[in-house]
Amino acid sequence: MTRTEPGAGLVPRVALIGAGPGDPGLITVRGLECLRTADVIIHDPRIPDALLAEAQATAEVINVGHASRPMAHEAISYLIAEKAREGKRVARVSFGDPFVFDRGGEEALFLHEQGVPYEVVPGIPAGIGVPAYAGVPVTYPGGGDTITLVRGYEDENRALPSLDWKGLSRVGGTVVCYAYGHQLPRLLEALIEGGWPEDGQVVVIYGGTLTTQETMSGTAAELLATLSQHVRRAPAILVAGLVVGFREHLRWFDTRPLFGKRVLVTRPRGQAAELSSLLAALGAQAVEAPMISIVPPEDPAPLRQAASAAVTYDWIVCSSTNAVDALMKALFETGCDVRALAGPRICAVGTATADRLVRYGVRADLIPEEFRSEGVAAAMFASGAMPGSRVLLPRADIGREVISEELAALGAEVTEVVAYRTVLNDARRDEDPDVYGMLLDGRIQAVTFTSGSAIRSFVSIYGSDQAIDLLRNTTVAVIGPVTGEVAAQLGIRVDVQPSTYTVAAMVDALAAHFARRAAVDNGAA
Repeated sequence: MTRTEPGAGLVPRVALIGAGPGDPGLITVRGLECLRTADVIIHDPRIPDALLAEAQATAEVINVGHASRPMAHEAISYLIAEKAREGKRVARVSFGDPFVFDRGGEEALFLHEQGVPYEVVPGIPAGIGVPAYAGVPVTYPGGGDTITLVRGYEDENRALPSLDWKGLSRVGGTVVCYAYGHQLPRLLEALIEGGWPEDGQVVVIYGGTLTTQETMSGTAAELLATLSQHVRRAPAILVAGLVVGFREHLRWFDTRPLFGKRVLVTRPRGQAAELSSLLAALGAQAVEAPMISIVPPEDPAPLRQAASAAVTYDWIVCSSTNAVDALMKALFETGCDVRALAGPRICAVGTATADRLVRYGVRADLIPEEFRSEGVAAAMFASGAMPGSRVLLPRADIGREVISEELAALGAEVTEVVAYRTVLNDARRDEDPDVYGMLLDGRIQAVTFTSGSAIRSFVSIYGSDQAIDLLRNTTVAVIGPVTGEVAAQLGIRVDVQPSTYTVAAMVDALAAHFARRAAVDNGAA
């Protein structure tokens, strides 16, 4: 193949992207754009799944650092070049910044020599981003005029970098060391032997920028003693200097109301993102394990027929976001559009359902204050004459009949159609978390249920008695009273139920619950 001369002004086929120090939200706008449009993604093992999920469905995703078969770095460079020569857009995604204590410089030089056009998309270096998440500004007026970044490791060997440790001590300022956990005692010894004050403040941060972040604070001597006795192999960032003293004043990430809590999210795949995102915003680690799946009805004809005749109804009642999606899909499949909904009045059960309608350009005429099914009919009756009204009710295959019965009792002519089916997820995938083991070991602090179906599936998977035992010492949160009633029927205790039946309200109620528990514990102490 003919080689292209470097610098020929060709459109870059390779993007060397820095993904930042862990939190998937810290990637740059340009980095995310390159990731989303790449045909091939070659990534380090520390790149979060949430970031890789941004890739195109057709993209080839290659982990070049798998623990059981790590790829030699020279082979990685050849792989990048070969994929680019095949005419594919390649995203090489690295932890932190590719040019800061990483191999991005070597990869760029190799591509240059091979005549492969590339671009570099910098990322937030771990040595800058991680201290910020721990509440430590690496610079501050009066805190020194230098930042020294020290490579504590290039691989997992125990060798310290060859540095003038005494000179480093004389320079002062802020020292930021990248290290594997077992290297930290030797780093601290080298700092102290080089003249760094034994009583100087130091922090060591594991899992920086993630909801699993753990920060140890103390003097250099104190942390040396602690880390020598309790050796950990996990990667960490060590920060030494006067700026460390600001941590107790500037902590913001690990003081969030749900920080350090693991919360089980049982919503269907594709619907869990909102809940997981809200939990993460309050510091929780969301563990996604769908208990149910939402699938189309076995026979879609009745729903399509009802959708095509939407204009003939006086009311359409949408009791969930799933019902909205199914109805709109059926509407479009029959060649209609939202104009077909101009005639009937639309009742949305819950603000989330109303918001989903808005996404399709439809505003609900009625949102009952009481989200429970029993309150819907009363709200509809209060908003207009009910006798003789034709009502369309698209619902789940296992939906409750209360709305239909109440409306019929008021004289309405109700047409019920199955809009979607709720399927229990009895089979677990290999990549799914070990929910049973985590609950058994007390590693999940809260479980969330947004539907009665999810609770029934949980009980079906683990068995009635065992399900109750697994949740006995775990906080159980439900989205509303209907879900709570199902839990009660199955013998499952409910600890958290918001007064407004939305996902956001449930997360806020969960945070308030743990805040009250913490206040009680602190008072007892």
